[in-house]
Amino acid sequence: MQITRLVRGLALASVVLAIAATSFAGVIVSVNIAPPVLPVYTQPACPGDGYIWTPGYWAYAPAGYYWVPGTWVVAPQPGLLWTPGYWGFSSGAYLWHAGYWGPHVGFYGGVNYGFGYVGVGYAGGYWHGRTFFYNRSVNNIRVTNVHIYNRTVIEHGGRVAFNGGPGGIMVRPSHDQERFMHERHFEATRMQVDHEHGARENREFLASVNHGRPAIAATARPGEFRGRDVVAAHGGNDRHVDNRATNRNVPRPQNQGRSADRPMPRENAYNNRGGQPHNNVRPSNPAPQNRGAAATHPTAFHPDNNRSHESAPRPQKEGRGPKNR
Repeated sequence: MQITRLVRGLALASVVLAIAATSFAGVIVSVNIAPPVLPVYTQPACPGDGYIWTPGYWAYAPAGYYWVPGTWVVAPQPGLLWTPGYWGFSSGAYLWHAGYWGPHVGFYGGVNYGFGYVGVGYAGGYWHGRTFFYNRSVNNIRVTNVHIYNRTVIEHGGRVAFNGGPGGIMVRPSHDQERFMHERHFEATRMQVDHEHGARENREFLASVNHGRPAIAATARPGEFRGRDVVAAHGGNDRHVDNRATNRNVPRPQNQGRSADRPMPRENAYNNRGGQPHNNVRPSNPAPQNRGAAATHPTAFHPDNNRSHESAPRPQKEGRGPKNR
Protein backbone atom coordinates (compact mmCIF):
# COMPACT_ATOMS: atom_id res chain seq x y z
CA MET A 1 0.00 0.00 0.00
CA GLN A 2 2.80 2.41 0.90
CA ILE A 3 4.64 1.57 -2.32
CA THR A 4 1.48 2.27 -4.35
CA ARG A 5 1.04 5.65 -2.67
CA LEU A 6 4.69 6.48 -3.28
CA VAL A 7 4.39 5.63 -7.00
CA ARG A 8 1.25 7.76 -7.32
CA GLY A 9 2.94 10.65 -5.54
CA LEU A 10 5.97 10.49 -7.82
CA ALA A 11 3.74 10.36 -10.90
CA LEU A 12 1.77 13.40 -9.71
CA ALA A 13 4.98 15.29 -8.96
CA SER A 14 6.34 14.56 -12.44
CA VAL A 15 3.16 15.93 -14.04
CA VAL A 16 3.35 19.12 -11.98
CA LEU A 17 7.00 19.58 -12.90
CA ALA A 18 6.22 19.05 -16.57
CA ILE A 19 3.52 21.71 -16.51
CA ALA A 20 5.73 24.11 -14.59
CA ALA A 21 8.63 23.67 -17.02
CA THR A 22 9.29 26.44 -19.51
CA SER A 23 7.29 26.20 -22.71
CA PHE A 24 10.57 26.57 -24.63
CA ALA A 25 12.01 23.35 -23.27
CA GLY A 26 11.53 19.93 -24.84
CA VAL A 27 8.63 19.16 -22.51
CA ILE A 28 5.13 18.37 -23.72
CA VAL A 29 2.61 20.67 -22.01
CA SER A 30 -0.92 19.28 -22.25
CA VAL A 31 -3.99 21.15 -20.99
CA ASN A 32 -7.67 20.20 -21.19
CA ILE A 33 -9.00 23.76 -21.48
CA ALA A 34 -8.46 26.19 -24.33
CA PRO A 35 -6.24 29.27 -23.89
CA PRO A 36 -7.93 32.68 -23.70
CA VAL A 37 -8.14 34.94 -26.73
CA LEU A 38 -5.11 37.12 -27.44
CA PRO A 39 -5.23 40.52 -25.73
CA VAL A 40 -5.21 43.75 -27.75
CA TYR A 41 -2.14 45.92 -27.32
CA THR A 42 0.20 48.26 -29.15
CA GLN A 43 3.81 47.50 -29.86
CA PRO A 44 6.59 49.21 -27.87
CA ALA A 45 9.18 51.07 -29.93
CA CYS A 46 12.05 48.98 -31.28
CA PRO A 47 15.10 49.49 -29.00
CA GLY A 48 17.70 49.28 -31.76
CA ASP A 49 19.16 47.60 -34.81
CA GLY A 50 19.06 43.81 -34.94
CA TYR A 51 16.08 43.39 -32.61
CA ILE A 52 13.32 41.03 -33.81
CA TRP A 53 9.77 41.24 -32.48
CA THR A 54 8.58 38.14 -30.60
CA PRO A 55 4.81 38.29 -29.96
CA GLY A 56 3.16 37.65 -26.61
CA TYR A 57 1.43 34.34 -25.88
CA TRP A 58 -0.46 32.43 -23.22
CA ALA A 59 1.69 29.91 -21.34
CA TYR A 60 0.48 27.45 -18.71
CA ALA A 61 1.49 26.71 -15.11
CA PRO A 62 -0.21 24.83 -12.25
CA ALA A 63 -2.04 28.08 -11.37
CA GLY A 64 -3.50 28.28 -14.88
CA TYR A 65 -2.84 30.25 -18.05
CA TYR A 66 -0.60 33.29 -17.72
CA TRP A 67 0.42 35.93 -20.24
CA VAL A 68 4.01 36.20 -21.46
CA PRO A 69 4.40 39.76 -22.81
CA GLY A 70 5.54 40.35 -26.35
CA THR A 71 9.04 41.81 -26.52
CA TRP A 72 11.93 42.80 -28.80
CA VAL A 73 14.79 40.28 -28.78
CA VAL A 74 18.18 40.37 -30.48
CA ALA A 75 18.44 37.45 -32.90
CA PRO A 76 21.04 34.84 -31.84
CA GLN A 77 22.84 35.54 -35.10
CA PRO A 78 22.15 37.39 -38.36
CA GLY A 79 19.85 35.53 -40.74
CA LEU A 80 17.67 33.92 -38.09
CA LEU A 81 13.93 34.62 -37.74
CA TRP A 82 11.53 33.75 -34.92
CA THR A 83 8.73 31.22 -35.36
CA PRO A 84 6.23 31.79 -32.50
CA GLY A 85 4.95 28.91 -30.43
CA TYR A 86 1.27 27.96 -30.54
CA TRP A 87 -1.37 25.78 -28.90
CA GLY A 88 -2.75 22.93 -30.98
CA PHE A 89 -5.75 20.72 -30.19
CA SER A 90 -5.05 16.98 -30.43
CA SER A 91 -6.62 13.87 -28.88
CA GLY A 92 -8.90 15.89 -26.64
CA ALA A 93 -6.19 18.17 -25.21
CA TYR A 94 -4.38 21.40 -26.06
CA LEU A 95 -0.67 20.84 -26.66
CA TRP A 96 1.96 23.57 -26.69
CA HIS A 97 4.33 23.69 -29.67
CA ALA A 98 7.41 25.68 -28.66
CA GLY A 99 8.77 28.54 -30.74
CA TYR A 100 12.25 28.54 -32.26
CA TRP A 101 14.80 30.49 -34.33
CA GLY A 102 15.58 29.43 -37.89
CA PRO A 103 16.36 30.69 -41.40
CA HIS A 104 12.64 30.69 -42.27
CA VAL A 105 9.44 31.28 -40.32
CA GLY A 106 7.66 27.96 -40.02
CA PHE A 107 4.16 26.91 -39.05
CA TYR A 108 2.66 28.54 -35.96
CA GLY A 109 -0.90 27.29 -36.13
CA GLY A 110 -2.32 30.05 -38.29
CA VAL A 111 -2.56 32.24 -35.18
CA ASN A 112 -2.70 35.97 -35.98
CA TYR A 113 -0.29 37.38 -33.40
CA GLY A 114 -0.14 40.72 -35.22
CA PHE A 115 2.83 42.97 -35.97
CA GLY A 116 3.72 41.02 -39.11
CA TYR A 117 2.82 37.56 -37.78
CA VAL A 118 -0.44 37.33 -39.70
CA GLY A 119 -0.85 33.56 -39.29
CA VAL A 120 1.42 32.56 -42.18
CA GLY A 121 5.04 33.64 -42.48
CA TYR A 122 6.37 36.98 -41.29
CA ALA A 123 5.75 40.35 -42.95
CA GLY A 124 7.65 42.46 -40.42
CA GLY A 125 11.02 42.47 -42.14
CA TYR A 126 13.82 40.42 -43.67
CA TRP A 127 17.57 39.89 -43.54
CA HIS A 128 19.99 41.00 -46.24
CA GLY A 129 23.35 39.67 -45.20
CA ARG A 130 23.97 40.87 -41.65
CA THR A 131 21.45 43.72 -41.93
CA PHE A 132 17.78 43.51 -40.98
CA PHE A 133 15.27 45.61 -42.91
CA TYR A 134 12.15 46.61 -40.92
CA ASN A 135 8.68 46.98 -42.41
CA ARG A 136 7.58 50.22 -40.79
CA SER A 137 3.91 49.64 -41.62
CA VAL A 138 3.71 46.93 -38.91
CA ASN A 139 6.61 47.87 -36.62
CA ASN A 140 6.98 50.78 -34.22
CA ILE A 141 10.32 52.19 -35.38
CA ARG A 142 11.59 55.39 -33.78
CA VAL A 143 15.33 54.80 -33.72
CA THR A 144 17.62 56.18 -36.41
CA ASN A 145 20.30 54.43 -38.43
CA VAL A 146 18.22 51.33 -39.11
CA HIS A 147 17.07 50.14 -42.52
CA ILE A 148 13.34 50.43 -43.17
CA TYR A 149 10.74 50.07 -45.91
CA ASN A 150 6.95 50.42 -46.06
CA ARG A 151 4.70 47.65 -47.24
CA THR A 152 1.01 47.27 -46.46
CA VAL A 153 0.07 44.10 -44.60
CA ILE A 154 -3.46 42.71 -44.76
CA GLU A 155 -4.42 40.74 -41.67
CA HIS A 156 -7.16 38.15 -41.51
CA GLY A 157 -8.79 36.30 -38.64
CA GLY A 158 -9.55 37.17 -35.06
CA ARG A 159 -7.71 36.71 -31.79
CA VAL A 160 -8.13 32.95 -31.31
CA ALA A 161 -4.94 31.61 -29.74
CA PHE A 162 -5.07 27.93 -30.73
CA ASN A 163 -5.21 25.63 -33.76
CA GLY A 164 -7.83 22.90 -34.19
CA GLY A 165 -10.58 21.80 -31.85
CA PRO A 166 -13.88 23.54 -31.07
CA GLY A 167 -13.62 27.18 -32.08
CA GLY A 168 -10.00 26.80 -33.12
CA ILE A 169 -8.20 27.83 -36.31
CA MET A 170 -8.54 25.13 -38.96
CA VAL A 171 -5.23 25.48 -40.79
CA ARG A 172 -2.65 22.85 -41.65
CA PRO A 173 1.03 23.34 -42.55
CA SER A 174 1.79 24.02 -46.21
CA HIS A 175 4.38 22.07 -48.20
CA ASP A 176 7.00 24.76 -47.58
CA GLN A 177 6.18 24.91 -43.88
CA GLU A 178 6.61 21.15 -43.65
CA ARG A 179 10.02 21.59 -45.28
CA PHE A 180 10.97 24.39 -42.88
CA MET A 181 10.28 22.04 -39.96
CA HIS A 182 13.29 19.95 -40.99
CA GLU A 183 15.72 22.87 -41.10
CA ARG A 184 18.25 23.44 -38.35
CA HIS A 185 16.52 25.26 -35.50
CA PHE A 186 17.80 27.15 -32.47
CA GLU A 187 16.10 27.26 -29.09
CA ALA A 188 14.97 30.46 -27.43
CA THR A 189 17.73 32.62 -25.99
CA ARG A 190 18.49 32.74 -22.30
CA MET A 191 16.87 36.17 -22.16
CA GLN A 192 13.64 34.77 -23.64
CA VAL A 193 13.56 31.91 -21.14
CA ASP A 194 14.14 34.28 -18.22
CA HIS A 195 11.43 36.58 -19.63
CA GLU A 196 8.90 33.75 -19.51
CA HIS A 197 9.99 32.70 -16.03
CA GLY A 198 9.57 36.26 -14.79
CA ALA A 199 6.02 36.38 -16.13
CA ARG A 200 5.16 33.03 -14.53
CA GLU A 201 6.26 34.25 -11.10
CA ASN A 202 4.00 37.31 -11.19
CA ARG A 203 0.34 36.64 -10.34
CA GLU A 204 -0.75 39.72 -12.26
CA PHE A 205 -0.06 37.82 -15.47
CA LEU A 206 -2.54 35.04 -14.60
CA ALA A 207 -5.63 35.04 -16.82
CA SER A 208 -7.72 34.33 -13.72
CA VAL A 209 -6.46 37.60 -12.24
CA ASN A 210 -6.30 39.94 -15.25
CA HIS A 211 -9.34 38.39 -17.03
CA GLY A 212 -7.52 38.36 -20.36
CA ARG A 213 -6.35 41.99 -20.18
CA PRO A 214 -2.87 41.98 -18.60
CA ALA A 215 -1.56 45.27 -17.27
CA ILE A 216 1.77 44.40 -18.91
CA ALA A 217 1.01 43.10 -22.39
CA ALA A 218 4.31 43.98 -24.07
CA THR A 219 7.76 45.31 -23.20
CA ALA A 220 10.63 46.87 -25.13
CA ARG A 221 13.20 44.37 -23.84
CA PRO A 222 12.98 40.91 -22.24
CA GLY A 223 12.34 40.92 -18.51
CA GLU A 224 11.71 44.67 -18.25
CA PHE A 225 8.24 44.71 -16.69
CA ARG A 226 8.40 48.30 -15.44
CA GLY A 227 9.11 51.68 -16.94
CA ARG A 228 7.85 53.88 -19.73
CA ASP A 229 8.33 51.18 -22.39
CA VAL A 230 5.79 48.82 -20.80
CA VAL A 231 2.48 48.57 -22.67
CA ALA A 232 -0.85 47.49 -21.15
CA ALA A 233 -3.62 45.61 -22.92
CA HIS A 234 -6.66 47.59 -23.93
CA GLY A 235 -10.09 47.01 -25.41
CA GLY A 236 -12.56 44.26 -24.70
CA ASN A 237 -13.13 40.77 -26.03
CA ASP A 238 -15.66 42.09 -28.54
CA ARG A 239 -13.17 44.31 -30.35
CA HIS A 240 -11.54 43.48 -33.67
CA VAL A 241 -7.92 42.41 -33.49
CA ASP A 242 -5.46 45.27 -33.76
CA ASN A 243 -2.32 43.77 -32.21
CA ARG A 244 -0.14 45.83 -34.50
CA ALA A 245 1.38 49.25 -34.88
CA THR A 246 0.01 49.83 -38.37
CA ASN A 247 -0.90 53.41 -39.22
CA ARG A 248 -0.26 54.65 -35.70
CA ASN A 249 1.23 58.12 -35.28
CA VAL A 250 4.57 57.77 -33.55
CA PRO A 251 5.69 61.16 -32.17
CA ARG A 252 9.36 61.93 -31.91
CA PRO A 253 10.47 62.39 -28.28
CA GLN A 254 10.56 66.05 -27.38
CA ASN A 255 13.49 67.98 -25.93
CA GLN A 256 15.94 65.21 -26.62
CA GLY A 257 18.86 65.28 -28.97
CA ARG A 258 19.44 62.91 -31.81
CA SER A 259 21.54 60.74 -29.54
CA ALA A 260 18.36 59.78 -27.64
CA ASP A 261 17.06 58.05 -30.76
CA ARG A 262 20.20 56.12 -31.56
CA PRO A 263 19.97 52.34 -31.33
CA MET A 264 21.96 50.27 -28.90
CA PRO A 265 25.39 49.41 -30.37
CA ARG A 266 25.31 45.92 -31.81
CA GLU A 267 28.34 44.79 -29.78
CA ASN A 268 26.31 45.50 -26.63
CA ALA A 269 22.97 44.33 -27.98
CA TYR A 270 24.30 40.88 -28.81
CA ASN A 271 24.86 40.20 -25.12
CA ASN A 272 21.11 39.57 -25.17
CA ARG A 273 21.52 36.18 -26.78
CA GLY A 274 21.74 32.74 -25.28
CA GLY A 275 24.35 30.05 -25.71
CA GLN A 276 22.91 28.54 -28.87
CA PRO A 277 25.21 26.92 -31.42
CA HIS A 278 26.33 29.07 -34.30
CA ASN A 279 26.42 28.14 -37.92
CA ASN A 280 26.70 30.12 -41.10
CA VAL A 281 23.03 30.36 -41.95
CA ARG A 282 22.59 31.85 -45.38
CA PRO A 283 18.96 32.94 -45.76
CA SER A 284 17.48 32.81 -49.22
CA ASN A 285 16.37 36.44 -48.95
CA PRO A 286 17.11 38.13 -52.28
CA ALA A 287 18.96 41.39 -51.83
CA PRO A 288 17.28 44.57 -53.05
CA GLN A 289 19.18 46.01 -55.99
CA ASN A 290 18.33 49.63 -55.34
CA ARG A 291 18.22 51.38 -51.99
CA GLY A 292 16.24 54.41 -52.87
CA ALA A 293 13.34 55.95 -51.02
CA ALA A 294 10.56 53.75 -49.72
CA ALA A 295 7.78 52.99 -52.15
CA THR A 296 5.13 55.67 -52.35
CA HIS A 297 2.35 53.20 -53.06
CA PRO A 298 2.89 50.07 -50.95
CA THR A 299 1.47 46.80 -52.16
CA ALA A 300 -0.64 44.37 -50.18
CA PHE A 301 1.13 41.49 -48.47
CA HIS A 302 0.29 38.02 -49.69
CA PRO A 303 1.62 35.31 -47.35
CA ASP A 304 3.01 32.81 -49.83
CA ASN A 305 5.87 30.44 -49.01
CA ASN A 306 6.59 32.33 -45.76
CA ARG A 307 8.84 34.79 -47.56
CA SER A 308 7.62 38.26 -46.79
CA HIS A 309 10.68 39.89 -48.31
CA GLU A 310 9.96 38.86 -51.90
CA SER A 311 8.75 41.66 -54.13
CA ALA A 312 9.23 44.05 -51.24
CA PRO A 313 9.59 47.75 -52.05
CA ARG A 314 13.03 49.23 -52.09
CA PRO A 315 14.24 49.82 -48.51
CA GLN A 316 15.74 53.02 -47.22
CA LYS A 317 18.01 53.78 -44.31
CA GLU A 318 16.24 55.65 -41.55
CA GLY A 319 18.05 58.92 -40.90
CA ARG A 320 15.30 61.06 -39.43
CA GLY A 321 12.54 60.80 -36.93
CA PRO A 322 9.43 58.82 -37.91
CA LYS A 323 6.80 60.40 -40.04
CA ASN A 324 3.10 60.20 -39.43
CA ARG A 325 1.51 57.44 -41.41
